[in-house]
Amino acid sequence: MNRQPTIIPRDQHPISRKQISTSALRVLYRLHEEGFAAFLVGGAVRDALAGITPKDFDIATDATPEQVRGLFRNCRLIGRRFRLAHVVFGREIIEVATFRGQTDDGTGDRQVHQDGRVIRDNVYGSIEEDAVRRDFTANALYYNIADFSVHDYVGGFQDVLDRRLRLIGDPEGRYREDPVRMLRAVRLAAKLHFEISPETAAPIPALAGLLNQAAPARLFDECLKLFLSGHAVRSFEGLERMGLLPVMLPDTAKALKSNSNGSLRAMLLRGLAQTDDRVQRGDSVSPAFLFALLLWPAWCRTKAQLEAGGMHSAEAQQRAADKVTLQQVHLIAIPRRFSLPMQEIWLLQSRFSQRKKVGRLVTHPRFRAAYDFFKLRADTTAQHAEDAAFWAAHAPAVDAVPGSGPVAHETVDEDRPRTRKRRRRSGTVG
Repeated sequence: MNRQPTIIPRDQHPISRKQISTSALRVLYRLHEEGFAAFLVGGAVRDALAGITPKDFDIATDATPEQVRGLFRNCRLIGRRFRLAHVVFGREIIEVATFRGQTDDGTGDRQVHQDGRVIRDNVYGSIEEDAVRRDFTANALYYNIADFSVHDYVGGFQDVLDRRLRLIGDPEGRYREDPVRMLRAVRLAAKLHFEISPETAAPIPALAGLLNQAAPARLFDECLKLFLSGHAVRSFEGLERMGLLPVMLPDTAKALKSNSNGSLRAMLLRGLAQTDDRVQRGDSVSPAFLFALLLWPAWCRTKAQLEAGGMHSAEAQQRAADKVTLQQVHLIAIPRRFSLPMQEIWLLQSRFSQRKKVGRLVTHPRFRAAYDFFKLRADTTAQHAEDAAFWAAHAPAVDAVPGSGPVAHETVDEDRPRTRKRRRRSGTVG
């Protein structure tokens, strides 16, 4: 391969070292001083060019992971599928990747499944090969610490200026290599306010089912990036538009389709908009509340089906919660520390129309999350107007309860690590 880059000199681009973290600069300069190529690459370069403050700083180099570890005492090597070096500075981690090669060198370090998915890839190559191996042109821009220029091998610089998201290479083949790229396309377009190019978007609806091959735990992580990063509404609309929603949230997609008056979709989008507002303000957000929102249409539809079959309402609520959760976790691995509070939020909703034992309800550990969820429902339909007025009248008493307050999205007790109490051994001497 002899792909010549377009080199954009420092005076023709807006990227400044002031936008790069001190830790990333230390790694870049050390690699450069030791004679290695040192480039800031990917999202940090893309975001800086797009006028967004970079947050993650990844580095590409011709140094092998072992050579990087030899330069930094605070370095650890991770990954089997992709071997990477992590240089640790307190809570900040700078990821350093060696340029990836494009062809198999016969060592067995590149393995591709028969369906096209890359299983292992630790074949190293040149920066030119590394560039065409990346997913989107906007992510294949290299900021050279040697002279502060930007190197562009695939037309990404102009794509960022045009706010266009374009996949490198044959789109269908790239999606088959890694189906999660379809979600990344939606997420990056939502985050950056980019348009997905027609050739990049075209194969997605037909290939959406490939997401079932992705690891459920990985899809959970992708969901958090889609919906808890400040662009949840645009991400949701992108999933709908690209035909990905029926694969990611099949029961919710069915429920929204059958909801003729559109009230469920209106509530869901309102809740996602409020989540975006919380992220923009820097407030905490919780996956438990998020999935309660995303799966609420599915729970309502399932509960109605069970009740239509003659099941008592109380039992139908619990059965619907269990059924929806079980069906969803096969696709997206929602941890129990989030799925259980999610179910509690649903099951507490009927208590707001009973108006009994108010004092007992407000002391429930999930009351505030459930109350905020109820207010969201009341804001999108007049059906709950009287109940909303009743609870609004009791709001001063609610806020006076110890531990209450606007914590519907907080992750305080969901995210705290659980520790086991150590048993005392019998027969030991204190």
